[in-house]
Amino acid sequence: MTIRVANILDGKGRDVLTVTPESSVAALVKLLAEKRIGAVPVVDGAGKVRGIVSERDVVRALAGDAAVLDRKVETLMTREVQTCILGDTVADLMEIMTRGRFRHLPVIDQGKLIGIISIGDVVKQRVAEAQSEVDALTTYITTS
Repeated sequence: MTIRVANILDGKGRDVLTVTPESSVAALVKLLAEKRIGAVPVVDGAGKVRGIVSERDVVRALAGDAAVLDRKVETLMTREVQTCILGDTVADLMEIMTRGRFRHLPVIDQGKLIGIISIGDVVKQRVAEAQSEVDALTTYITTS
């Protein structure tokens, strides 16, 4: 069975924490720390994804300017966001994440943000797939 984004979201849920472009970086940092997450989509008032901001973005900005915490999220967010859709496979996600060198993909359906997939979600699925293959081979060998 091919695991798709829809299957991953069915297992983990579709709740997504977001910030607005006008949110302060300080509020973003607090959210990332409190929720123990690595990235947050940036959405406008209509719920459209305008960017994404990660812990790495914050650290890089802090390295250049300690006053970054007083700025707005829009000043450091990545504006060209790579996204995925419900029909994408785990292999598709691995390709997108590896090529782009990032760890979080917002999930879009009919123009709306409906979830987020992390590299941890992808690894968890790959491990489950590998274990399933091992179990199937073990059963085949022991019953032959």
